[in-house]
Amino acid sequence: MRSLWTEQRKLEIWLEIETLACEAMADLGEIPKEDAVTIRSKATFNIEKVREIEKRTNHDVIAFLEEVATHVGPAARWVHQGLTSSDLLDTTLAVQMNSACEILEKDLLSLREAIAKRAIEHKFTPMIGRSHGIHAEPITFGLKMALMYDEFGRAIDRLREMRERVRVGKISGAVGTHAHLDPRVEKHVCEKLGLKASPLSTQIIQRDRHAEFMTVLALIASSIDRWATEFRHLQRTEVLEVEEYFAAGQKGSSAMPHKRNPITGERLSGLARVIRGNAMTALENVALWHERDISHSSAERIILPDSCTLMDYMLVLLRKLVDGLQVYPENMQRNMDITRGLYASQSALLMLTARGLERKDAYEAVQRAAMKTWKEGGNFADNLAQEPTVSQHLGPDEIAHACAPERHFRFVEDKFRAVGIEG
Repeated sequence: MRSLWTEQRKLEIWLEIETLACEAMADLGEIPKEDAVTIRSKATFNIEKVREIEKRTNHDVIAFLEEVATHVGPAARWVHQGLTSSDLLDTTLAVQMNSACEILEKDLLSLREAIAKRAIEHKFTPMIGRSHGIHAEPITFGLKMALMYDEFGRAIDRLREMRERVRVGKISGAVGTHAHLDPRVEKHVCEKLGLKASPLSTQIIQRDRHAEFMTVLALIASSIDRWATEFRHLQRTEVLEVEEYFAAGQKGSSAMPHKRNPITGERLSGLARVIRGNAMTALENVALWHERDISHSSAERIILPDSCTLMDYMLVLLRKLVDGLQVYPENMQRNMDITRGLYASQSALLMLTARGLERKDAYEAVQRAAMKTWKEGGNFADNLAQEPTVSQHLGPDEIAHACAPERHFRFVEDKFRAVGIEG
């Protein structure tokens, strides 16, 4: 990913755009074919010389064109014929964003493979589900991972949809009217680069496309943050249901030798904030003056390379976190047992209403048993049996059935199939 955004690579794409444009003009009979052949065979550049020229010109494209001309000779008069700087800049950005999407999609697919493997491994590993951070009802760790798998499936969908809207170039001249450049040149160049020609542009490609690109990256970063935060919470000492892999010789704290900290998750959460901030900058870039100003350009030179490189890194890092995640089923069971069966309160409530009890009366009866369990101890099933309103409608076997955790796992297989995990 880094190599995609280097200055060397950017100028290589510039050179290919200029060469393709000359070849298209030669095919149309607008410039001599032998000159197009010369440009293709001789056009090159030395990046250090481009930088040196730019010190004088204070214009990167002109510096580039001057350096290329020294290698091409007289045929260089056709290079940049009818083009404007943004024809190079924006078409190059489209190439880079398109290639970045390809890399990121591969990262996402690899991440989902790792998630699916862990989901299958723990398909029926019971754990407590939580709402507001409080114990709710049982789930399985496999279901939690299947949810993660599904979320990153949507990330792939968004990336693919967005990719089609940013895979757009333009070779349309100073204000996009093709006044000095046949539209067939634009079509030829874009097709050769794997792009679509913008149906209409100004001097630039409109920045809603780039803002969408950055917004999709921000959404993916937020999903990464969401799961990094989940694993961080599950690693808290008093929870300790999962833990990041801690290598031999690794150190957790400069002061406290016992520490094993969720540093990978914390790193991912921090980097997600950077990408979300960059997305806001991209949104600010949408509003430009008339046919174009360059207030977007300086920001894009930072936010696009940085965000793509960060996203690539974050997806690989999350995959490694998932691969190496230490899962502790015994602690999951221990935590389920903390509330002594209170997670069965809704099951008891529904069984009572099914027997004809008014919901309000059923709710209050179950709540009394639950509050007794909270405050006085004992087992929730036993406290239910001692509640007169409950015992009048449910026998011991029915109460035991209501309190069995297995009822919560009846549709696990169905849910796995629904999100596309087989195994």
